[in-house]
Amino acid sequence: MTSIVQSGRPSQGAISRRTFSIGFASMVGFGMFEGMERANATPVTAADCHAHIFKRGLKLAESRRYAPDYDAPLEAYLQNLDANGLSHGVAVQPSFLGTDNSYLLEGLSAAKGRLRGIAVVDPSIPVAELKSLDERGVAGIRLNLAGQPIPPFDAEPWPEFLKQIAKLGWQVEVQRDAKDLAAILPTLLNAGVTVVCDHFGKPDSKLGVNDPGFRVLLETGAKKPVWAKISGFYRIGKGEDAKANALAAYPMLRDAFGLEHLVWGSDWPHTQFEKDVTYAEALQFLNVLVPSESERAQILGANAAKLFRFIA
Repeated sequence: MTSIVQSGRPSQGAISRRTFSIGFASMVGFGMFEGMERANATPVTAADCHAHIFKRGLKLAESRRYAPDYDAPLEAYLQNLDANGLSHGVAVQPSFLGTDNSYLLEGLSAAKGRLRGIAVVDPSIPVAELKSLDERGVAGIRLNLAGQPIPPFDAEPWPEFLKQIAKLGWQVEVQRDAKDLAAILPTLLNAGVTVVCDHFGKPDSKLGVNDPGFRVLLETGAKKPVWAKISGFYRIGKGEDAKANALAAYPMLRDAFGLEHLVWGSDWPHTQFEKDVTYAEALQFLNVLVPSESERAQILGANAAKLFRFIA
């Protein structure tokens, strides 16, 4: 069976010891361990906050848009973290596996505190099951709404479900084109949950930062505690245009949200873009996107530790 393994020697994009030191110092000064078990906390020097683990043969969601023909197992992901100087990671349930989070949970257990998880669940899930997921390392849910109807967040079971998400201190990670965020963000934020927007907020590939939906995201982030993942630049354009869109979006997100509400993710194994980018290249682009070493250190270290509440 074919596996995706993009490791080997650390690349030029690998995190330096100096960045490690800055990240840890920022983490301590940031009050990172608030709400965490201090005695069990594992220092986060640099974290990849968006990746996927899976293998062929797992039960697939009936409504999937596609399914990969290769494996991206936990072992390969951890090798990438090691090769590129990253202490922690986040495994996000891929949409094609639906609400069966079994493999994700197995990975969290095997990683022994090095990873946190973002699950996909049905909003009618019992509270006891949510608490069990929390105890096993899940830190939030994903709403991959690409090509899907926008859920009726104001109709049951959503209000009660979101209330329980907020009680757990979880995040709601949203993947949706920026043009639709105005119809999604207010209800989620009014429910008191932490909202995290994937992939720079998914501005239109042609409009880039001039996308009216992206401007709504900026305005919302300036007033409410919204987070963004500066990940998957190749999902917001083609070729060099994708990088240009990302380079334009980053300072605008930083200025609107505040640096403390940004995290980075590799988006490994770059599903549907596997031939366009490697893990090392995704990390190396971060150095271009965020030229300030202190800013990178905070994004990778303090911010990630706070948002995902890493525990041993």
